[in-house]
Amino acid sequence: MRTLSLSDSRVRSEDGADYGRPVHLIFRTFLIWLRRGGPRIDIHDVGRIDFRVLPTDLDVLGHMNNGVYLSIMDLGRMDLLQRSGAWSRFAKAGFYPVIANETISFRKSLLPWQRFTIETRVAGYDAKAVYIEQRAAVKGEIYAQAFIRCRFVRKTGGTASLAEIIEVTGADTADLTVPEWVDRWANDVALPPTKAPAPSVWS
Repeated sequence: MRTLSLSDSRVRSEDGADYGRPVHLIFRTFLIWLRRGGPRIDIHDVGRIDFRVLPTDLDVLGHMNNGVYLSIMDLGRMDLLQRSGAWSRFAKAGFYPVIANETISFRKSLLPWQRFTIETRVAGYDAKAVYIEQRAAVKGEIYAQAFIRCRFVRKTGGTASLAEIIEVTGADTADLTVPEWVDRWANDVALPPTKAPAPSVWS
């Protein structure tokens, strides 16, 4: 199983390349971008990237801040899109991803310098969005799990349809069914469309 490793002191790929010391998310993002030509995977494979908890990831309680999980999971999705070739195909089509909804559950805390893996997989589709399941795991044990609903927006305006996404990626969506609770959650938490009124009124 081939993964990209982003550790605390040095950053190395499986081929031994050394990319130096990341100290902030922007450096991690840059390193993921450098690895866009890394080992190829299918869009429906599980993408994996190894990290280590850095001091800049911590909150006042000394474990990884809850918001950092979602920021690092951004990199997992970026890696999956890049190494599957979907990133370049979407760019050519004039599409870019945006997050519509996301939810995360925590099971165990990640502590300073602890190694962990971000696992990313496409969980399913609906008429306008792609659902992504992501996990923070340590030696195969789930520490946190998130579900993200992504839309692909056209640079010319509007949201790309499922048919357009399939045309760009060539993905077979027939066997991927979104869990019922995830579908219900997405509907329950949906906000009004961008052109509809959305007053901030507290009851």
